[in-house]
Amino acid sequence: MFAHRGGSKIGPENTCLALTRGMAAGADGFECDVRLAADGVPVLIHDATLDRTTGASGPVHAHTSAALATIDATCRFEPPDASWAVAAPEGLPRLDAMLARFPEARVIVELKDDDPRLADAVARVVREAGALARVCAGSFHQAVLDRLRTVAPAMTTSASRREAQWTLARSWVRWPFPMSPPYRAFQVPERAGRLHVVTPAFVRRAHRERAMVQVWTVDAPEDIRRLLAMGVDGIISDRPDWAVPARDAFVNTGVRPPSG
Repeated sequence: MFAHRGGSKIGPENTCLALTRGMAAGADGFECDVRLAADGVPVLIHDATLDRTTGASGPVHAHTSAALATIDATCRFEPPDASWAVAAPEGLPRLDAMLARFPEARVIVELKDDDPRLADAVARVVREAGALARVCAGSFHQAVLDRLRTVAPAMTTSASRREAQWTLARSWVRWPFPMSPPYRAFQVPERAGRLHVVTPAFVRRAHRERAMVQVWTVDAPEDIRRLLAMGVDGIISDRPDWAVPARDAFVNTGVRPPSG
């Protein structure tokens, strides 16, 4: 179970506070978004601008990582109740600092910038942190993923949108031929608009391609149990405090997902 952006409904997304709360709730790891600061350092933030999640405005890439660390990234958070209130402001954290702070956590890093330099920077940070074995990197941008796979061939990557679309198509036609794809995971929604992505056929196809299926963003316990029964490998949730008990209850029932 992965805490989405650290658990964005129990803490300010992509902050140290959210990640701490998500891991304390029992998550196996966390998903985070990274972009390049002006000094080439990967920092945790989803949007290209600061406006939605911080007390500042303007593009992320216009500020150094040191300057971004002084910006309040907690002020926009609306806690579900008083127990999740923010006691003190925090700035945008650096990826290297988060890998060091949570040395046992499994981490999904989504590269948000459409810039191959981000791939170089993330590869360097993960390698220097000794975290290759526990980090999976993904991106909607094929060129960024291709660059990452070139500069860090030992790093696990997830499928791009285009690669996931082709896998979904193969699941529809029951593609009979063996595959050796460059990815080892899918991070996908159950549905994308009217399109039903995560189905038993898709899960079987992904497993035949030796890739895991991790579904975002799932908070309702009944949906978590249903997807686990379908055979998905992981849940990415904004409410790890709900998702972990639902996962544990499912595991304790002894229900076995269908085989391929």
